[in-house]
Amino acid sequence: MLMKNKPLDLKQWNEARIIMNARQLFIAAVLLFAMVITPALAADNVLKELNFSALPGDDVVITLRAESGFTEPKVFTTDNPARIALDFYGLSNGLANKTQSIGIGMARSVTAIEAGDRTRLVVNLVEATGHAVKIDGNELSITIKGGAKVAASAITHTAASTPTRSSAASSSEQSDGLRNVDFRRGDSGEGQVILELGNPAVSVDMREEAGRVVLDILDTALPDRLMRKFDVGDFATPVKEFEVTSQGNNVHIEISATGEYEHLAYQANDLFTIEFRALTKEEKAEIQRRKETFSGERLSLNFQDIEVRAVLQLLADFTGLNLVTSDTVSGNITLRLKNVPWDQALSIILKTRGLSMRQNGNVMLIAPTEEIAAREKLELESQRQIEELAPLFSEYIQLNYAKATDIQKLLKSEGNQLLTPERGNVSFDERTNTLLVRDTAAKLDDIRRLIGRLDIPVRQVLIESRVVIANDDFAKDIGVRFGMSTHLKADGNFLDIGGTQDGYIGNTAGLHEGTIESPAGSGQDGLLVNLPQTLSASRGGALNFIAGKVGSYLLQLELSAMQQEGKGEIVSSPRVVTSDQKTAVIKQGVEVPYQEASSSGSTTVSFKEAVLKLEVTPHITPDDRVIMDLNITKDNPDFSRSVLGVPPVDTRAIETSVIVENGETVVLGGVFERTETRSKERVPFFGDLPYVGFMFKQELRKDENKELLIFVTPKILKDTLSAR
Repeated sequence: MLMKNKPLDLKQWNEARIIMNARQLFIAAVLLFAMVITPALAADNVLKELNFSALPGDDVVITLRAESGFTEPKVFTTDNPARIALDFYGLSNGLANKTQSIGIGMARSVTAIEAGDRTRLVVNLVEATGHAVKIDGNELSITIKGGAKVAASAITHTAASTPTRSSAASSSEQSDGLRNVDFRRGDSGEGQVILELGNPAVSVDMREEAGRVVLDILDTALPDRLMRKFDVGDFATPVKEFEVTSQGNNVHIEISATGEYEHLAYQANDLFTIEFRALTKEEKAEIQRRKETFSGERLSLNFQDIEVRAVLQLLADFTGLNLVTSDTVSGNITLRLKNVPWDQALSIILKTRGLSMRQNGNVMLIAPTEEIAAREKLELESQRQIEELAPLFSEYIQLNYAKATDIQKLLKSEGNQLLTPERGNVSFDERTNTLLVRDTAAKLDDIRRLIGRLDIPVRQVLIESRVVIANDDFAKDIGVRFGMSTHLKADGNFLDIGGTQDGYIGNTAGLHEGTIESPAGSGQDGLLVNLPQTLSASRGGALNFIAGKVGSYLLQLELSAMQQEGKGEIVSSPRVVTSDQKTAVIKQGVEVPYQEASSSGSTTVSFKEAVLKLEVTPHITPDDRVIMDLNITKDNPDFSRSVLGVPPVDTRAIETSVIVENGETVVLGGVFERTETRSKERVPFFGDLPYVGFMFKQELRKDENKELLIFVTPKILKDTLSAR
C-alpha cells in the first residue's frame, strides 16, 4: 500500500514530546526509588547469629538467626568436594567471621558469603551425607547426618554478630593469644579443663583421636609459660593429663582420660570449658547393649527406588552366601551407602524394611520380623509337645569327684530347665555316689554333657606360712649398799676388799678378834643404804669395801652391777593343703584351764585355747593366681603373770584377703613393739650430792624389742601331684 506523507502539525508534535518526557521521568523516578528502597529493605533482614552443636548419633545441627525471619532457601549439593550450599535472597551477612570451623561429625566448617541481594551459606563436609532444613520463625536449622568415621563431641559454639572492624583490628584481636589454662574438679567428680581465650570469637576444632580428645584453637598464639604438660591424675577425675603445645599459628591441646567417660564442651564469654564425666554402671551397660560391631568387607551402594529383593541378592552375590528370601518380602528402597561394611549395610536395610535374618551355616533366611517370630513360636510349641509325648528313660550315672547331693540340688533347682517339667526326676544314692535320672533321651544327653563338665578333680593349693617372733633385750643395772657395824676388840684401822657384804660379815670372826655387831636401827646386815642391782640376786658383779674405824664402828660399802643382753627368734611354720574354694584349718597349742562359777553356784573347770591357728580359703583364678581369705592367730600363755594360777594369754592375729601369684611369698603384716624402761632409786638429798651421790642411789636401764612378721606362700599343686 502506498501512503503519502502529510505535513506534521507543530502543536501536535510539542504535545507528543511533552508526553514522552513525562513518561521517561516517571520511569526514571520508579527506577531510582527501587534502587534506594531495595538496600533499605535488605538491610532490615540481617543474619545475626550462627550456632552449631552435636546431636546423638554423630549428627550436627547448624542454627541461623535473622532479624526478620527466613524465606525458603535454594539448596543444592556437590559430591566432590562434599558440600551443601544454601542461597538466602534478601538477607545480608552480619557475622563477624565469614568462616567458622566445626569439626564435629561429618561437618568440617561453614562459610557465609554475601553477594548482591543474597547470602550464600556453604557447609564443607568430610564426605557427602544427608541433611534436613527446617524454618521456625526467625530461626533456621540445618541438620547434618553423622558418619561412623568421625566421633561426635557435644560442643556448642556461638558466633555472634559484631560491628564490622578493620583488618588491622581483627589481626590485633587474634594476636591476643591464649591467656590462661586451668583445671578444676567438679562437685560430682568431673574434670574441667578451662581455657581463657584472648578472642572469644576464635574458632575451636575439637575431635577424638586414638582415645584422646584433641583441640586446635585456630590463629591463636601460645605464651611460653603455658607450653607444658599438666599432670592432674591426683584430682581423682577421668582426666589423667593434658599437654598444651603450639603448631604453626594454632594452639594444640591433647587431653588423655582413663576409663569410660563422656565429654562436653561449652563456652561462656572468653572461658572455653571441656568437661569429662565418668559413666555410671547403668550408662556403661546401656552403651554396651547398643553397641554393634561390624567387620564385613566394605562396599558402596547408590540406588534410587530399587527393589529390596534385588539389593539382598546383590549382597548375597558380594558375600558368597546362600540366600533364602520369604515371598512376603517386597517393596522398594532408596539408599546411598559409601564404604561401609556389608553386614552393616544389611542391618540398615533390614531395620528400614522391618525384616529379620536367621543364619544357619552359609545360608541366610530373610523374612519379616513378625513372620520369623511366629515361626519360632510355632517351633517352640511343637518342641514342647514332642517333649510331653516323648518316652522316658532311666539312667544311673556314677560320679567320680563331685558329690551326688550337690549335682541333684543343681538339677532340681528352681528356674533350671535341665529336667522336663512335671516329667523328669532325679535322685541319688549317697553310699555309691550315684545319680538316678529319669527323663527323655534328649534331656539325658544334656545332663550327661553337664556332668562331664562338672565332675572333674578340683585343683588343690598348698598354703605355707611362717610366723616369726623376734626378741632383742638389753638391761643394765648399777646399785650400792652402804652401812656400818661395831666391833668389841679391835686396834687400829684396817681395809678388807673382796666378796660381798654378806660374805664379809659371815667371815668376820676369821679376820680379827671379837664380834662385829650391827648398831641399833641400822637394819639387816647393818646397812644404812640398801640399793643393790635388782636384775639378778645370784648373778652379777659386786665390789665390797670395809674401810676405817670411827669409834667402835666399821664403815661398809658395796657396789654391785649387772648387764643382760638377749636375742631370740621364735619361728612357727604351719602348712596345709586344701581344695579350691574350700576352707582349711590347722592349729596346734594348749588349752589353759581356769575356774568359773556355774549356774548352780558350784565351781567348774573350763578351758581357753592358746594355739597357733591357720585358717585359709583359697580361690584359684583362671590365670593361675590365688586369692586367699586368711585368718592367722598366734596365742601364748604367760605363766609369769598368772592370777590365781591362771595365766593371761598373749594374742597375735591377722585377718585379711590377698591375691598372690603362684609360688610367690607375701608379707601379710608386722607388729613391732619397743619397750624402754628407765628407773632411779636414791636417798633424798644424799643422792644429789656431787661426787659421792652415786653411793646413795641405784639406776636401772632396760630396752626390749619385739617384732612379729607373717609370711604366706601359696603353691598350686599339679594334677599329677594331686592324684598322688
